[in-house]
Amino acid sequence: MIKRIIYTLTISLLILSCSNKKGSNDLVVVEPNQTLEKVSLEGKEALIFTTAKDTDKKLSLDLKKVFKNAKQPLETEVAIFVNPEKHFQKFLGIGGAITDAAAEVFSVLSKDKQEELLKAYYSNEGINYNIIRTSIHSSDFGLGSHTYIEEGDKDLKTFSIEKDKVKRIPMIKQAQALISDEMVFYASPWSPPAFMKTNNNMLQGGKLLPEFNQAWANYYVKFIEAYEAEDIPIWGITIQNEPMAVQRWESCIYTAEEERDFLKNYLGPTFEKSGLGDKNIVVWDHNRDLISHRANTIFEDSEASKYAWGIGFHWYETWTGGEPKYDNLKNIKESFPNKNLLFTEGCQEKFDSTQYQRWSNAERYGNSMINDFNSGVVGWTDWNILLDENGGPNHVQNFCFAPIHANIKTNELIYTPSYYYIGHFSKFINPKAIRVSTTTSRSTLESTSFKNTDGTIVTVVMNKTDSKIVYNLIVGNSEISLEIEPHAMQSVIY
Repeated sequence: MIKRIIYTLTISLLILSCSNKKGSNDLVVVEPNQTLEKVSLEGKEALIFTTAKDTDKKLSLDLKKVFKNAKQPLETEVAIFVNPEKHFQKFLGIGGAITDAAAEVFSVLSKDKQEELLKAYYSNEGINYNIIRTSIHSSDFGLGSHTYIEEGDKDLKTFSIEKDKVKRIPMIKQAQALISDEMVFYASPWSPPAFMKTNNNMLQGGKLLPEFNQAWANYYVKFIEAYEAEDIPIWGITIQNEPMAVQRWESCIYTAEEERDFLKNYLGPTFEKSGLGDKNIVVWDHNRDLISHRANTIFEDSEASKYAWGIGFHWYETWTGGEPKYDNLKNIKESFPNKNLLFTEGCQEKFDSTQYQRWSNAERYGNSMINDFNSGVVGWTDWNILLDENGGPNHVQNFCFAPIHANIKTNELIYTPSYYYIGHFSKFINPKAIRVSTTTSRSTLESTSFKNTDGTIVTVVMNKTDSKIVYNLIVGNSEISLEIEPHAMQSVIY
């Protein structure tokens, strides 16, 4: 507790020391390409927080450095260049999914462990999550398939979220109570009810039958109204989780044209008629590989595009052995600058209980988050926030890793390196922060930076190599010299 108090006081003092003559809140919201006032950092202090493999450093305040006047860097030196005068997207936040699986595990933990988990994610003492995703009825991560209606009820007369009220909603509400910034809560369906589909099955793909387009659109409205009746404000929805994947669990296929037409002819108009026109609708919600085709098809149709806040994506295109397709995100941002990019799901697959501390899992998160944000992404949502010691429960045995696991036999929480790597972003970058220009002189380092509304800048740096790297952080006309350990992450705050 003493360390946490020191943490908070130190950050507060740093914020005051970084304020310019106009006051620290004068550069809060800026329009793209507006020039910011240049502020010299010479004599100002930076705080360096570190997580490093094979050390006890876990989001630890590791070092303090004072900026000096910058010199011309040499080609033999490693440098990170931050230009606070060049800025890009506004930060929405970071979070994870509260699934039925997470709620099941949470429900069997002791009260003190429940409180520890929620504080670890959602409080200032933890890593400050403000985004929550959940499923519209069931996904694979739960004890089985279910919907909110009786089978065959196309008029939705039996619609009820009573099942969610038992474990899922109580967990969501406890998390909601801890979030200090505005909560971003959104939901995604994995499948319509079986009778609405071509294969008469919630699993194994299939498509929405045309005669149920309106009933399915009404279902989203019923979900939003039911959750908001529980005092859980809905920020938005995605139309369909992974609409091009025939999965052995809950799934449903939409071609780009089918999703476009459902949005413009049914879901968008239904939201407007129901007084839900302010809810954000996210399209695609699948991998980066095919994302451009979906964006082109939907966003170039003016009638569909007017209902779409933006496009969501996952990271599982790498399952084929390829590299993450960050260029596709940049292309969408360049092609459709008024649309938003949102990372909606990612996790480390192929669960292995002997590999909780596998460092490459964390580095996958770090690589994705840095490059996604540098590609224009506004928010980042992890998958399950909590799973048991078997990587579940999952009713089709699709087990995976989470940042925190619980051994329900011993009532123990297991923190993985991924939790700390995510925290290097979520703990220090606040909603409404503005991303600022950041580049590196070597591919051995990856980096991104955001300017918070209080005037502080957070530069996140990752080293995936086996060697220590000495580098200069050059911000405008000022610099500090730093060293980052092998397989380490740093958050530099100034």
